[in-house]
Amino acid sequence: MAAYCQQCGSALHPTARFCSGCGAVVPAAPAMPGRPLIRPHEGRMIGGVCLAFARANGWDVATVRIITVIGFFLSSGLVGVAYVAAWIGIPEETLPYPGAYPPRI
Repeated sequence: MAAYCQQCGSALHPTARFCSGCGAVVPAAPAMPGRPLIRPHEGRMIGGVCLAFARANGWDVATVRIITVIGFFLSSGLVGVAYVAAWIGIPEETLPYPGAYPPRI
């Protein structure tokens, strides 16, 4: 994908810091974000918070769940409060179409 100067429209070299046509500063490319932090529908146990953190960071979900349970007991429930806050704050995965997954009973 070719990049162009926002000032003069000249083609830019991929590693250019300044435009060779007009001398304007080339803005740095945004960093590639990791996977988004969303609570998926498939594979979650309670609210999908541990699965969301595991997928977003490339961690093993079983390890995240074990650390969460141990942290809950060692922190006198503070991790439980953080879990509920994350459950409320992290958005749910959007369904590909309405009714894609049947409700759990």
